[in-house]
Amino acid sequence: MNVTDTFVRYLMNKQDKISASVIQKAKECRFDYLAVVTAGAERSYSHWEKLLKNIPDGKSALYGYDMKTDSKTAALINGFNAHCLELDDGQRFAMIHLGAAIISAIDAVFCEYDISRESYYNGIITGYEAACRMAIAMQPSHKNKGYHTAGTCGTIGAAIGTAVALQFDENQLKRVLTLAAASSAGMLEIQEQASELKPYNLGRAAMDGVAAALMGYTDFEVPDDMMGGERGFFHIFSDSYDAGRLTSDADYFEIERIYVKPYVSCRHSHSAVEAAIKLHENVSVNDIEYVEVKTYKLGVKGHDHNEISGIASAKLSTPYAVAAGLIYGKADLSVFEPLDENILKLASKVLVKEDETLTKESKQKRAAMVTVFLSDGSQKECRVDYAKGEPENPMSMNDLVNKAVGLIGKKITFNYINNIF
Repeated sequence: MNVTDTFVRYLMNKQDKISASVIQKAKECRFDYLAVVTAGAERSYSHWEKLLKNIPDGKSALYGYDMKTDSKTAALINGFNAHCLELDDGQRFAMIHLGAAIISAIDAVFCEYDISRESYYNGIITGYEAACRMAIAMQPSHKNKGYHTAGTCGTIGAAIGTAVALQFDENQLKRVLTLAAASSAGMLEIQEQASELKPYNLGRAAMDGVAAALMGYTDFEVPDDMMGGERGFFHIFSDSYDAGRLTSDADYFEIERIYVKPYVSCRHSHSAVEAAIKLHENVSVNDIEYVEVKTYKLGVKGHDHNEISGIASAKLSTPYAVAAGLIYGKADLSVFEPLDENILKLASKVLVKEDETLTKESKQKRAAMVTVFLSDGSQKECRVDYAKGEPENPMSMNDLVNKAVGLIGKKITFNYINNIF
């Protein structure tokens, strides 16, 4: 079989191995998603206000707005809002955000079509599997070429997840995968300077995922190998890839290896942020001469800036997030929105650099070392290998509830718990 057929067969067969514990993980992902998208909707309302007055009526919910619209519009807006706070889940092995695109797409279609709860969660699990496997096969080449994995592979995950929720057969799934690959897009340049449009890549991935999935109902012929063909997905989106990683045997699902974010900044900064928070009680900010952050190569470019041009820029800045951790012992929304002058001042003293040893280790762990140089000539340092939320250092259900309470309030949170569990 060719690459595309082999991957489709893998995704079909993998569904037979879904266990109760994996379904529970999918439920936890949706719980976290609902809190994040609802909070994001509140934050983004003023930007959407004119559009919301002109969208069509429909059956698909717009979380946080008490409105319903058609599935593709709902997927776009919910997908965007789920990522705009930089608090949505992802996976370090794939270098991708997941729920914002995948769950937004499946939820939007769930409202319009007759989908069982079992099929719904199978869709989330398989969507995460497809997106992660596609990304893992290409990384880090894909990111190094400037592609935003959550937009490219996120489109595939959203389409496959929706198709599985709709209980499509193998031939339909191949059609969906082919069209999702043809729709895949997302450039990292969209996040530069003061841009607030990075979440668009995820909203569009959700929307295009819905469109690709619904094409599974048609009977148009597809090319033999959209993934591995001469002008197929892998050849276009990467300089090097390993197709074997699409289907290599594993006794786990990729959804079991996700991270959940306790801190608002980009995930590449979290080990450094956590180290800074641990140092918070042991250093006086007034005594800090400068701060050095050593981390892996992919955690430097695009995240080492200490000239902050806006809130979105701050969330991508390791210096800003580390300074927040050192000063306040936290990196939640309160220290990013609005920007804090004390943090900005200290961030100018934070230097981020690659450590070759940490780069070599980065396939397995995303570690960082923070060293604070004090005015008396002494130093304080802390290393974190697995930031809170990684599978090796997971957030408990209680942690997820506390995160949700902080974002959207206790009453709404427990309504969500009753609905999901």
